[in-house]
Amino acid sequence: MFAAEAYSRFPDMPEQASALFEQALEQRGLFLSLPWFTHLAATGLEGNVQLRLYGVREQSNGNLAFVLPLREAAGRRGMRQLEGLSNWYSSLYGPVGSDEAGLRQAMTALAAAIAAERPRWDILDLHPLDPEDPSFEALLQALRAAGMATQRYFCFHNWYLDVAGRCYDDYAAGLPSRLKNTLKRKGRQLEKSGRARFEIVTGGAQLESAIAAYEQVYAASWKSPEPSSDFMPGLMRLCAGQGWLRLGIATVDNEPAAAQLWIVCAGVASIYKLAYDEKFASLSIGSLLTERLMRQVIDIDRVREVDYLTGDDAYKRDWMSHSRERCGIIAFNLRSVRGIAAAALHLGGGLLKNGLRRLRRAPDAA
Repeated sequence: MFAAEAYSRFPDMPEQASALFEQALEQRGLFLSLPWFTHLAATGLEGNVQLRLYGVREQSNGNLAFVLPLREAAGRRGMRQLEGLSNWYSSLYGPVGSDEAGLRQAMTALAAAIAAERPRWDILDLHPLDPEDPSFEALLQALRAAGMATQRYFCFHNWYLDVAGRCYDDYAAGLPSRLKNTLKRKGRQLEKSGRARFEIVTGGAQLESAIAAYEQVYAASWKSPEPSSDFMPGLMRLCAGQGWLRLGIATVDNEPAAAQLWIVCAGVASIYKLAYDEKFASLSIGSLLTERLMRQVIDIDRVREVDYLTGDDAYKRDWMSHSRERCGIIAFNLRSVRGIAAAALHLGGGLLKNGLRRLRRAPDAA
């Protein structure tokens, strides 16, 4: 049997939570780690952030088995809404834990606690989740069993490369001919001209100047300004401190022309952010920088996977080998009037009726 409890700050959680987050980092990567969640909560969210951190204990031994980091969100029309501790900066989210044998029971206890808590939560929204992870279906079924009306929804495609033990040259031999020709032709031109310089910064004395170069390139690119000005510089410093940073900077005529933030963690190289100054677009400077970072993470870091994270952009398909989906779960609490109203508006009559039938069969149906 399992029981759930809630905390409002990470330091208030039991010591066992640290071990769960560390295991999640090793097995599932950066986006389920404690450094990621704490940095996101501190600098990456808008407004006054109220955390709601749920822990699930096994009652027989008192051990903490799972953690689900949530936050209170501003719902429409007075709705009390919980969301996963994730946003546009997050490429993966989900429960943190390792007790596969007790997964369904643990998710059942977690969902029941959220659904029955007073004052009632009206809506729960979790994303982006891996639909292939066992926790996805377990959580979806647990929310339904708790009497909540649920819906799965698509978030984005995630392109990635299975390195499969290859060296960079073997991998590059399989790139599309158009891309290979571009890299060869543009690389030769820039090398002959002597105009370009490439570096990959991992930390140390070069870090702050590299961050400044990244921000200069980003400001000159086609991309919208960051919602949080502190998040990206702080993330680069965090990754440098952990040994995860691979910050690629390309200069042309001594001017920053392209920048890419890659994060190497737990055997995966995540291509987190990239940008180039559009006046250098004809040089294919971004592709040439990607080529050098690919060689770094495959031949030197020896990663097993390169992950292009969020989006179905055509250029990602040129570099990657596989695609998978990231999805979300939205759940409406049928124990609250506002939850019922939101479910009716969002799901329609059929799904709402199914949810109400489940609610009548659920424990604590009052």
